[in-house]
Amino acid sequence: MSQWKKITIRVMRYVTLLLIVGFVALLLIYTSGSNRPFEKVEKSVEASLDKENMKRQDGTALKRNFGLNAADYDGVMYYSSEFSISSEEVLLIKAKSETQTAEISSAIEERIKTRMNDFEGYAPESVQLLEDAKKSVRGKYVFFAVAPGAEKYLEIFSFCSFVKCYYLWNPKKTLNKPYIDHEERFSSIRPHF
Repeated sequence: MSQWKKITIRVMRYVTLLLIVGFVALLLIYTSGSNRPFEKVEKSVEASLDKENMKRQDGTALKRNFGLNAADYDGVMYYSSEFSISSEEVLLIKAKSETQTAEISSAIEERIKTRMNDFEGYAPESVQLLEDAKKSVRGKYVFFAVAPGAEKYLEIFSFCSFVKCYYLWNPKKTLNKPYIDHEERFSSIRPHF
C-alpha cells in the first residue's frame, strides 16, 4: 500500500471519529434538561397559546384536576378551558428534582384517562384531542398540552427551553413564528398582545 493511501485512511478515521463525537455531543445536549429559568420558558410558551378558549388557572385547579400541589415545584403554568365541556389544557411544570417528574407524568396519564372517560360517548372531538395530547419531559421540565395547537406548543416548548427566544405575535393572526435572540441587543423584544 502506498504512503498516500495510508495517510488518507488515517485522516478519514480521525474525521469519522470527530463526526461521531460531534453527533453524540449534539444528542446529549438535545435530550438533556434545560438550565433556562422557568420564567423565560413560561413566557415563550404562554405567548404562543391561543388564549381565546383557555384561561390561566391557579394552584387550586391544579390540585383538583391533577392532584398536584403547585407549592411543591419551582414553577407552574396551567391553562385550561373555562368550559367543562372542553378538554383543552396546557400544563408546564419545573420540578425541584428529577424524581418529581415521574410523579407529574403519572398524574398527567391519570388525567388523560379520567378525561377520556368523561368525554367518551358524547364529545368525540374532545376524545380525539386527548388521544393526540402532547407530553414531553426535558430534565426537570414537564410539558403537557391538549389543544388543537398542541403540536405547535410542544415545538415552542422544546425549542425555547434551550434557546433564548421570544414568540412574536403576528397581527394578521396567521402563522406566529419564534424569534431566536442571539445577541443581547435584541433582548428588549417581547411578545405583543
